[in-house]
Amino acid sequence: MRGARQDSYAAEHMDAIVTALAAQHAELAGLLEPLGDADWLRSTPCAGWSVADVVLHLAQTDELAIASALGRMHDALQTLAGGAAPAGTVDDGAAAMVEHDRGTPATVVHDRWRAATGQLRAVLATSDPHARVVWVAGELSTRTLATTRLAESWIHTGDVAAALDTPLPPTDRLWHIARLAWRTLPYAFARAGRELSGPVAFELRSPAGAEWSFVPDGEPLTRIRGDAHELCLVAGRRLAPADTGLRGTGPDAATVLELVRTYA
Repeated sequence: MRGARQDSYAAEHMDAIVTALAAQHAELAGLLEPLGDADWLRSTPCAGWSVADVVLHLAQTDELAIASALGRMHDALQTLAGGAAPAGTVDDGAAAMVEHDRGTPATVVHDRWRAATGQLRAVLATSDPHARVVWVAGELSTRTLATTRLAESWIHTGDVAAALDTPLPPTDRLWHIARLAWRTLPYAFARAGRELSGPVAFELRSPAGAEWSFVPDGEPLTRIRGDAHELCLVAGRRLAPADTGLRGTGPDAATVLELVRTYA
C-alpha cells in the first residue's frame, strides 16, 4: 500500500515533468513559428523525414499519449493507422502513420501539433502518476508516459534545430530524460534479449555543471560517468558512444552504452 509521502513525491515529480514538457514544447514552438513553406520541407536527421514529417509524428504520438492516459489507446492507434491493424516494429508503425498523413499542409500540421501538446499537458496534469496505462512498448505508469513524451519532444526538437542550422543549448530538463534512460535499462536489455549482471549507476555532469547521480538500492556493479547531454543523445540514438566522453566501469559498461534508450 502506498503512503501519503510516496503519493506526494509522485505528484510533485509529475508536476515537474509536465512543467519541463511545457518548456520543451515552447522551445520547439519558437523554432516553428517563423518558418516559411520551404523550411517545412527541409531534411532532418530522421532519414527520409522533413521538418513537417517530424512535427506530424510528434502530433500523432502526442495524440496517442492522450488516448493512452484516457484508456483509449487501441482505438486511437487504429484511427491514426488509417483503420489498418498496426504491423511490424514500433518504428515501422510510426513511419506508416506519418506516411498516411504525409502531404497535409504545414499550417494544418502546425495547428494539429499545438492542439495536441496543449491537450496532452492538460490530461497529464490531472492524471494519477501511478496509474498503469497501455503504450506502444507495453504497460507503464502515467508518470513514465509523461517522461517519454518529454524525451521524444526533446530529441525531435533537436532534429528540427539541426535541419534549420539553429544550435540549441542543453538545459536541466535533461535530468528527467537521463533518469528515464537509467530506470528503463532493464527494459532496454530485455528488448535486446540480454540480461544485466547487476545494478547500474549513472554519475553525470549536468548542463549547469552540477552532479547528477542515479544510484540503485544495491551496490552498483557498473558505473557510467560523463556528460548528461551526451548520455541523453546516445539514449536518443543521435550520437554514438564512441563519439562521446562517456566512460564506464564494470561488467555491463559497454553494453549499457550500446543499449540505453529513451523510447520504445
